[in-house]
Amino acid sequence: MKLRKLFCAALLMAAAAAPALADEGMWLVNMIEGKLHKQMAAAGLKLKSNVLYDENNVSLSDAVVSLAFGCSGSMISNDGLMITNHHCAYGDLHALSTPEHNYLEDGFCALQRKDEMPVHSEGIYFLKKVVDITDEVQHLRDSFQVEKRPMAMRRVYAVIESKYQKIYEGQGEVICTSYWSGQRYMIALYEVYKDVRLVAAPPVCMASFGAEVDNWEWPQQKCDFTIYRIYTAPDGSPAEYSPDNVPLHPKRVLTINAGGLHDGDFVMVMGYPGRTDRYASSFAVHNTASQVNPVQAFYRKEQMKIIDKWSNLDSKVRLLYADRYFMLSNVQEIREGEIYCYNRFDVPAIKRRTQEEPLQAWIDADPERKAQWGTLIPDLEKKYKDLEWINQQINYYRETLVNGYRLGRVSSTVTRTAAKAGAPEVVIADSASVMRQMDRNYSQIDLRVEREIFDFSLREYFNHVDRQFWGTFLQGLYDQFEGNAAAISEYLWSNSIYSDEARLRATLAEAHTPEFYAQDPLQQMFASVSMLAFNKVRNEIEAGQSLSQAETKYKRVLYKMRLDKGEVQYADANSTMRLTYGKVGPISPRDAVTVASRTSVEGILEKYNPDEYIFTLKPEILALYQKGDWGRWGEKGKLYANFLSNCDITGGNSGSPVFDARGRLVGLAFDGNKEGLAGDTYFDPQMNKTISVDIRFVLWTLDKYMHADAVLAELDIVTK
Repeated sequence: MKLRKLFCAALLMAAAAAPALADEGMWLVNMIEGKLHKQMAAAGLKLKSNVLYDENNVSLSDAVVSLAFGCSGSMISNDGLMITNHHCAYGDLHALSTPEHNYLEDGFCALQRKDEMPVHSEGIYFLKKVVDITDEVQHLRDSFQVEKRPMAMRRVYAVIESKYQKIYEGQGEVICTSYWSGQRYMIALYEVYKDVRLVAAPPVCMASFGAEVDNWEWPQQKCDFTIYRIYTAPDGSPAEYSPDNVPLHPKRVLTINAGGLHDGDFVMVMGYPGRTDRYASSFAVHNTASQVNPVQAFYRKEQMKIIDKWSNLDSKVRLLYADRYFMLSNVQEIREGEIYCYNRFDVPAIKRRTQEEPLQAWIDADPERKAQWGTLIPDLEKKYKDLEWINQQINYYRETLVNGYRLGRVSSTVTRTAAKAGAPEVVIADSASVMRQMDRNYSQIDLRVEREIFDFSLREYFNHVDRQFWGTFLQGLYDQFEGNAAAISEYLWSNSIYSDEARLRATLAEAHTPEFYAQDPLQQMFASVSMLAFNKVRNEIEAGQSLSQAETKYKRVLYKMRLDKGEVQYADANSTMRLTYGKVGPISPRDAVTVASRTSVEGILEKYNPDEYIFTLKPEILALYQKGDWGRWGEKGKLYANFLSNCDITGGNSGSPVFDARGRLVGLAFDGNKEGLAGDTYFDPQMNKTISVDIRFVLWTLDKYMHADAVLAELDIVTK
């Protein structure tokens, strides 16, 4: 307890040191107290700190959940209704959809509970408590490192989590997490529920209106929500799906404020942001901006072009690749946006000015520090330069042959199964698990699309990856076909059993030797290139200390300096519950341009284009928008759609509840803006924004479009 109090005191003293940056920071929800809480109150918060989080009593945090640490959500009814973003449910909707019942295109609403559809869930996590165990973990970590045990930190986590899982046996799941690059450690106890059922989701033309064109842009007008219901065993305990299960009765349910927001209103976001790297060095940011992101953005965009072409030719391809296209688009937009922001704001220069220069001065000011860390920064810079070439080679490899060849999962599984059979010949079709995996993989692809992506990826691999990493098989083919990548691709594809599903099924039903499968051309190509070859070169260059270890050391020393100076330093996001706060307001993204903080359905009608898929609407939705009957959800003749605030969020916050000053639900966070996409490494107080769906747009959709009266009846709605 003493350690926790000291830690809180240091953290909150630091928070008070920089009031101008009050809106920056994803704050540990279990440490919102003292001076930090006073800052929030000064900004407009009307709640005491223990109303936000209290491990011994019911608090607002009890209504906030994590969707297996991929997205966030919140509880909105006493019978287990949980709301999150539509794009967080995209995979579930895609998995449930068929050409006859396309829930992505048509939406879904269970008018009765018997109509709710079970989904595969990796768990809905409710935080129960957080305990600081820094001293214990650091002692164990240091002892393992002294003993030079392999994979020391994995072992540390395993030991700690096993210990506390026994302490909290029967109370939930324990997860240990590092903060500030290992300067602090905490364990969190979660209650996990896996019986989750789909209740309501709008059509994609509402939920993702504007799709990738509007993604990361402002203004937007997306109705980005989905509602699930969580079920438990009859005794209220977590349970796998069963028709006998009953709706969860959560500890805390959110009140919904349908009164609306305006510029200057206080808002806060509570959720589970995934990963940030705010304390990365300038060298790391430069490497990302100039080496990593351009390659990732380019190859994802090219894959999207190929999928687009085939989707326009065959509507079945659009449904088949909807989930993959969504993921490609999201990452591609992020990477391009990060490049733009890194260059626009010159983030490496900011890092040098605000991190490296003060850090070097602090180190040099003390003989002991100088002796220990005097060359820390120049050594780190040299390591990045030394590794630039090999890291770029690895980047090209991952973006071409790893991400561009999806049949490798099938061919390697078949080859391993044959090799492990221990018989001269084996009938692979006798293995039910292999056949299930094959069915699953082929059901998710169209071989015409995969062939074109493969052609492109192989050509790019030869163009950008050094010959020494091709392996003898690809080297031989390259020489045989005199460097003609198209001819090599044709040879590999035409002569492989994996490029024709019918041929593969017939082959797997026959007895063949392990050598037969190992000699398949696509499998030989897949086996010819090994990450081990890249790692060998990288390990030789790193010479004892990895780049990751060097960057971690830099961050730890930076932490020590800021703690010594009493400077603000919230922990990087790491999928633990955080709270961020700010105010509703406009943005001025460019010179002489200011964009308002709220959008309405009027903007949808302005963008509507029946000839462009992402800007089309179902006729019945278009008619409702044109009619303009907003009922009790409108404001002065308008239905507001999305709003902008300066809360500090990142991936994982999708679906997070947005609260007003009294802790009532007013929206769902779903996106950031292009001008703030450097946010994972640098927060710009003017440009970093959170885009949220106005809860009134959600309520109108449930009311006027879905006619989900039973769902609305479960909600606690006020209009103040």
